[in-house]
Amino acid sequence: MFIQHPLLTAVKPILDAVGAQLISVDDARISDMALEWEGEIIAAVRLPKLYGALDRLIEQVEKELGCPLPNLSRHEKQLAVKLLDQRGAFILRRAVEDVADAMGVSRITVYNYLNALHR
Repeated sequence: MFIQHPLLTAVKPILDAVGAQLISVDDARISDMALEWEGEIIAAVRLPKLYGALDRLIEQVEKELGCPLPNLSRHEKQLAVKLLDQRGAFILRRAVEDVADAMGVSRITVYNYLNALHR
């Protein structure tokens, strides 16, 4: 059970956005990141596995834009690609193809959006 703590309240939205979990001190593993407050470890953060990272990024962008990717306008799809690019989505293997499939466009379209961003 977690204690009510301002640090935990403050970081919860960030952890939710990246798919991380708050872990009690008793359940923490060596690979978890300790959250320390005034010299005391109050909880830990467990980062999500890389598997599924692109899906989580797409879900977050859809949530922010208020619509599934295929239903976005051309301009909104360009914005979605920009957001995904800023969050590092396209460093993942096959990300362009997967994003194109999720948007209902060709991979060439996604490459064109990316090229326009990087000009």
